[in-house]
Amino acid sequence: MRAIWAVLLPALLLEPQAIGETHLVVVSGLSGEPKYAEAFYEWATTFMQAANDRWGVPESNTVYLAEKTERDPRRIAARSTRENVLGTLGELAGRAGPDDRVFILLIGHGSERDGVPSLNLPGPDMSASDFAEALSAFPTQSIVLVNSASASGPFVAVLSGANRIVVTATKSGSERNETLFARYFVEAFAADGADVDKDERVSVLEAYNYARREVTRYYEERGILLTEHALLDDNGDGVGSGEPDPEASDGAMARTLYLVGLPAAVAGDVPADPELAALYSEKQQLEEEIAALRQRKDEMDAVAYEQQLEELLVELTLTTRAIRELEEKT
Repeated sequence: MRAIWAVLLPALLLEPQAIGETHLVVVSGLSGEPKYAEAFYEWATTFMQAANDRWGVPESNTVYLAEKTERDPRRIAARSTRENVLGTLGELAGRAGPDDRVFILLIGHGSERDGVPSLNLPGPDMSASDFAEALSAFPTQSIVLVNSASASGPFVAVLSGANRIVVTATKSGSERNETLFARYFVEAFAADGADVDKDERVSVLEAYNYARREVTRYYEERGILLTEHALLDDNGDGVGSGEPDPEASDGAMARTLYLVGLPAAVAGDVPADPELAALYSEKQQLEEEIAALRQRKDEMDAVAYEQQLEELLVELTLTTRAIRELEEKT
């Protein structure tokens, strides 16, 4: 086990919050019809409840903007107008820590007019460029923006950048039919089935793959043409991947980024079980180092790359084993 473990342990004893906080912003746009209003509300509230209750994101770090505040005054902070969305993100930028994670889930209908992709909101729509300007206020934070609306594909090219994961429900602005991606992306965090590596966490990549698979299954079982093709971009090249491959294209960052740094059960036990918390922190750091190394593969000498990768993978295996052995004892 690396020497850094000895550094992490006392740090966690004194400052368990050093792992970094998660901030969640859910925006539900214009529904158009009652059936969509119901679906958007269900997806938004299910995601927030899962984030709060299952994964330990504090309610104080969660903001829900929706078409009609009277639907749920307790949970809906304000109407999802362009002004309120920009104001919410601006306020968050002023208080988010440099190592925090910011999750933004957009639910609703989208459009692309004259080459400008937008999310349909009460009042003026909010364009991808509007979101890009708002996100520029988060220079160091890890950003996850999931646009689950129709015609959302062009958001990738506009929002792609360092420390960002951009997910869209469609691959282009011409896929204008209603989308189901939000339903299954939310389900990935709210139910069991998406945690492929069985580490008791759901990464953004696992959630994306789960949602894409279940959307495809939905269409195939009904014998209808698939009208939404999701994309994920996390390497900053502005080109999304339908089937991300962390070894070759997109997915390296998404594979190591979660709603929280630790599973809720572990995060809540930091003061009582610092050894386990330290191991989880080391595991996350190793995963992030592996992801960063893989992104530098083309710039490195092949032998040096393989040697560094092997060393990190061995340490990750040992750390994972130590976590399992300690959990079996408790």
